[in-house]
Amino acid sequence: MSRPRLRTALLAAALAFGAATTTAATPAAAVSPAAPGPFAEPDFAATCAWHHYGEGEQPPWWLAFADPLCVEYSKRDITVDNGGALRFLLAEPARIAASLLTCRYYQKDHWSVQSTTGAVPWVAWDGQYWWDKAGRRAGVRLTGFRIDGVPVGIGDAVIALRPRYPELADALAAYGTASGESGFSTELPFDLRCALAG
Repeated sequence: MSRPRLRTALLAAALAFGAATTTAATPAAAVSPAAPGPFAEPDFAATCAWHHYGEGEQPPWWLAFADPLCVEYSKRDITVDNGGALRFLLAEPARIAASLLTCRYYQKDHWSVQSTTGAVPWVAWDGQYWWDKAGRRAGVRLTGFRIDGVPVGIGDAVIALRPRYPELADALAAYGTASGESGFSTELPFDLRCALAG
């Protein structure tokens, strides 16, 4: 598939996602508590004690008991030629395990997957992911999302639609405005353990 056709297909997918979430989220008076909304930082973000980990670095086991747990991971060296993909695969189970027990979790990470060091990444992005199981909310935001160097996201759909369909662009803009940006917040199911923990 050529780059222009790939970009068009990905923009259409982003547009469909944005339209679906916008339909669920409007009008404001009819929004149910479960409706997705724009990405927002979690309430506990200001109190985060951030733990930073480099390429292939695993967090210590005791971090699984931190609450809130706020971590930042570098995942830019996911390559075949220098073992970066293997280091990533070996570290990822411990990184996931560290998040499983905590009721309040916030992760930032920086991804780049490519064939060899210095090659154009197959896919790359900066991510933010959080949940607050006691508050029953979660959020996801991707910025700088690129596939084979082509930016893709709700923000790209907004930019493309703005000249001819400004009202639709405005509706989608709540979920991303910059090239390669997409994000939303949503409700989580009730979690008894986290509700009792407060």
